[in-house]
Amino acid sequence: MRVFARRPVVRLALALLAGMLGRSAAVEAHAVVLESTPAAGATVAGPDVAIALRFNGRIDAARSRVALAGPDGKVRGVPAERPAGVDRLAARATGLVPGAYRIEWQVLAADGHVTRGVIPFIVTAAPRP
Repeated sequence: MRVFARRPVVRLALALLAGMLGRSAAVEAHAVVLESTPAAGATVAGPDVAIALRFNGRIDAARSRVALAGPDGKVRGVPAERPAGVDRLAARATGLVPGAYRIEWQVLAADGHVTRGVIPFIVTAAPRP
């Protein structure tokens, strides 16, 4: 009788384990930002700002993009620079006025999944010498 009482518990444990394994595989299938410059919520001096994004795996930089939403709400593309690695995107925004900005990124991971995200930051006026 004890063996039959344990079967539902064993089935439940196996179902939970399968669910956790399935979720971890889905998470690994998407590019995730591990590091960004500027960092989320950072305050940086303008008017020129280097943008660098490092992901948790290989991305297709040619099919990925970086855009910048400014204080006026307008979104403009930021030309990509040659990345320093297969897991990175790099760009340089110029002529930024002080205010709140958002980096809007979209990448194509090596496994074919497209991932998007936003990184907010603030630009202040450049310090005077």
